[in-house]
Amino acid sequence: MEIKSIGIVGAGQMGNGIAHVMALAGYDVMLNDINQETLTAAMETMTRNMDRQVSREKISADAQKDALGRIITTTTLTDLGQTDLVIEAATERETVKQAIFEDLIPHLKPNTILTSNTSSISITRLASRTDRPERFMGFHFMNPVPVMKLVELIRGIATDEETYAACKAVVDRLDKTAASAEDFPGFIVNRILMPMINEAVYTLYEGVGNVQSIDSSMKLGANHPMGPLELADFIGLDTCLAIMNVLHDGLADTKYRPCPLLTKYVEAGWLGRKTQRGFYDYRGDTPVPTR
Repeated sequence: MEIKSIGIVGAGQMGNGIAHVMALAGYDVMLNDINQETLTAAMETMTRNMDRQVSREKISADAQKDALGRIITTTTLTDLGQTDLVIEAATERETVKQAIFEDLIPHLKPNTILTSNTSSISITRLASRTDRPERFMGFHFMNPVPVMKLVELIRGIATDEETYAACKAVVDRLDKTAASAEDFPGFIVNRILMPMINEAVYTLYEGVGNVQSIDSSMKLGANHPMGPLELADFIGLDTCLAIMNVLHDGLADTKYRPCPLLTKYVEAGWLGRKTQRGFYDYRGDTPVPTR
């Protein structure tokens, strides 16, 4: 099956990034969100990010104009029914994702492929609630989407080879690299990354180091581009906690127990960059550690 049109559910940080790269790759994109203000902000973000790419000569001004012209926005979810591939990039809550798919299913073409950008939720379980588990898979982009080269492709237990091949062809056209992952909690990236972040929070919680020393140690001692606590703030502490809970619940191993300090930050509403406070305070000109 050749995919020509892409429907994207959710116009937040991930959704607008996915729309950005899909449109630049020549796909017709329909971007949906329940909030018109979010859609307007997404178009502004994509325009700004493409302006940056033009200024750095990564793309031409004509390519930007053509790409932005391929994107249609809508607040009506069912409008996405006639696209060839749907990528759900809504909130990382299973009940929300299930409700989206249930609303979409009656309006889909028979051969439309359904995918989720989930970073940790069971693809098999999501697929089982649809009418097409064989045409359902995980399509997990890394953040920020226009910059990061990896896409995790996750087969559910029922995903057929034609569906995988069609999604792999899309990743290739985006000039990104596909990593095939089996459907186990956290897949590959988050199965490795989130326990490292969680352990960094435990290191802070137990007083082994402060925010600054932990991040400096991993940047200068392990050559990581960002420290784990800085990275957690970038991802969102609520997202980190949600993924750790999925790992803990799904694998039933105490080594995945979320650090109580991570839970405390989320309870306080200190979720990182998006709320201006997390392990760092971003309200001034320079981020300041909060512990």
